[in-house]
Formats: sequence, structure tokens, C-alpha cells
Amino acid sequence: MPWNPEVYNQFKNIRFKPFFDLSDLIADQGEMKAIDLGCGTGEQTAILAEKFPQAVFTGIDSSPEMLAKAESLRHERLHFRQMTTEEIMESGDCWDLIFSNAALQWSDHHQELFPELISQLNPGGQLAVQMPYQPGNLLNRILSDLASEEPFISQLNGWNIHSPVLTLDEYVQILFENGLKDLNVFEKVYPIIAEDHETLFNFISGSALIPYLERLSDDQQKIFTTEFKQRIAKAFQKLPAMYSFKRMLMYGRKD
Repeated sequence: MPWNPEVYNQFKNIRFKPFFDLSDLIADQGEMKAIDLGCGTGEQTAILAEKFPQAVFTGIDSSPEMLAKAESLRHERLHFRQMTTEEIMESGDCWDLIFSNAALQWSDHHQELFPELISQLNPGGQLAVQMPYQPGNLLNRILSDLASEEPFISQLNGWNIHSPVLTLDEYVQILFENGLKDLNVFEKVYPIIAEDHETLFNFISGSALIPYLERLSDDQQKIFTTEFKQRIAKAFQKLPAMYSFKRMLMYGRKD
């Protein structure tokens, strides 16, 4: 099941708030060679290119549907490529800014991933990353619990998302041990006020729900989503509901 930019962008305002918080941590160092890992539709990468007018940005994403939306934004300082984060690391390219907003939670083995990313920073280069803290977010836990029960555990062949996201302390240690300075690492709640349960379902259906549904048949998808919606309603009995969506933001500069 491919990513759907329209569904994802229903919550554009909510998803853009942490982007702006993250981008405000970055120092303008003039002619930077910059990459946006998991750029999606490219809108945020285009904003970064405007914010840092001497920098050249490359936005990468594995989704052709998302990148199709990005093509109209391309210009001489803004380029897009269909690639994974892992392919970028294998390329051996180095950067003055590695930026990633709400994407690296899809990559595994963060104990190895982050040192590899830092190794691809030029001297003075900056790392700026934001990820949802999946282990601490209720909708993610409901989804994971559902997938671990029958009949879904059999239908999914035992597959489930096991979040690779580490603790704040672990990220601070990794960034420090790999030579980053001026560290700024914190967790922030971005509240989502939902007038109904469908709003909560739609928020997660544009991201974390996708890999589950793509492993199920059409009939299985209907049963899975129906049960998921029922569990959301049980967890949020009072409406309007306030969903405390937690995100981790981190910044550091390489000597």
C-alpha cells in the first residue's frame, strides 16, 4: 500500500509545528551542502531552502508518490531523489547539514545508524533530527497490541512494528561519543485536539498504520481497521479528546 500524500497532509499544520521547532535549531553557515532524509512531498525541504538562501538541498524519499508532489518545487538549489537513508549512507557522500523530520523512526538499529550519519558530516556540519516517540504514544501502542493478537498475528505472519527509537539519554550519549557539540536534545508534546474518534484514526492512518495494511488482504484490512477504531474509541471515551503526541528533537554540531 503506497503512501497517500492527501491523507498525510490532512494534518499538515500539526506535522509542521515540530518541523519549524527543529529548523530553528540550525545555524545558517552560508554555502551549505544539505540533505533532507525522508523529505516526503518536499514542502518542508523547500522551506529550508528559503530559510538558508546560500545552501543547496537534496531531498530524498523512498516513496515515488510523495516525490511526485515534490517535482514542481525543484530549482537550482533544491533537488529530489528517490533513495533510502541506508542508500545515502552507503554512498559515502558528506554533508554540511543532515536534516530529518519524522522519518528516521522507520530505520532500524539506531545505535549504528546515528554514528554512521554523524560520520558523513563535514567538519562544522550540523545534525538536526525529529522523530515521534513511538513507545510513548498511545495510538502506536494500541496498534502494536492489536497486531500481536489473533487473528491478526497470524495474518501478519508475526510481523509487528518494534520501534527502533531509543531514549533521550541514549541519543545524548551517542551524539556526545561521536563528537557532536552544542547538543540540544529534548522531548516535546504536540497536543492533538480531536472532536471525534475518526480524527485520531485518520492521524495515524496516514503513517504508522500503512505498513500493517499493506500486509493484509482487502477483507482483512476492513476487519483490522474496524477493531482498531473500536479500541481508539475505548481509549478516548471523553470527547473532544486531547492526544498528547510526543516527539523527540535533537541537534548537534561536529567539530
